[in-house]
Amino acid sequence: MGFEELVAEGAAVPLEGWDFSWFEGRATEERPPWGYAGLIAERLAQVGSALDLQTGGGEVTASAPVKPGTLAATESWPPNAAVARRNLPGALVVRAADEGPLPFQDAAFDLVISRHPVVTPWGEVARVLKRTGTYLSQQIGAGTNRELTDFMMGPQPVSDARSTGHARERAAAAGLEVVRLEPVKLKVTFKDVGAVVHFLRKVLWTVPGFTVEGYRDRLRAMHEHIEAHGEFACTSTRFLIEARKP
Repeated sequence: MGFEELVAEGAAVPLEGWDFSWFEGRATEERPPWGYAGLIAERLAQVGSALDLQTGGGEVTASAPVKPGTLAATESWPPNAAVARRNLPGALVVRAADEGPLPFQDAAFDLVISRHPVVTPWGEVARVLKRTGTYLSQQIGAGTNRELTDFMMGPQPVSDARSTGHARERAAAAGLEVVRLEPVKLKVTFKDVGAVVHFLRKVLWTVPGFTVEGYRDRLRAMHEHIEAHGEFACTSTRFLIEARKP
């Protein structure tokens, strides 16, 4: 397919849920070594109550074979919340702002989890955790996919808001003890510009305010780069953080 067809295809893919299977054969990302889905499945089988923050379509939690008797999830975007309700039958799925407040009582959960939260409401996490409860999260690190951001927007400063140091400080300020903090860098490749378009529509913080028309010239340059080199490569940053309530 040519440039216009690829861009149109990437612009037409539905955004509901947090399923990245559409990218198969068109983009790749190395996976973190800790295996987040497996970790979550193990923890969910060991607790009586759990909360999945910013669940997206609930896909990761739904994959766990054993779930606790009390399971809740939050999601701020209504289309995703609808998908999560289908994927998590029996769970309480509620709409809540990413930054909180959370519509749950104090000390309600043994475990709080979140995969790639937009923001972590540390104070609220601490409030809803039971004593000795755990927060376990795979997060997006500082400067993730910086090469893609810079290609589309020009060189951009890297904020420390998503750094591991910032996460540790915020957790401690909320009264939580960080017991595990593990960063990793992973290779990401895009095989065609349609995959880039869909990714930028779905992962909004990569190029804030992205639209196809607003970035058509850069998308054409991306298409030419991929045609010449076979792919566009960048680096994602992730970290796993586990914090416990004393």
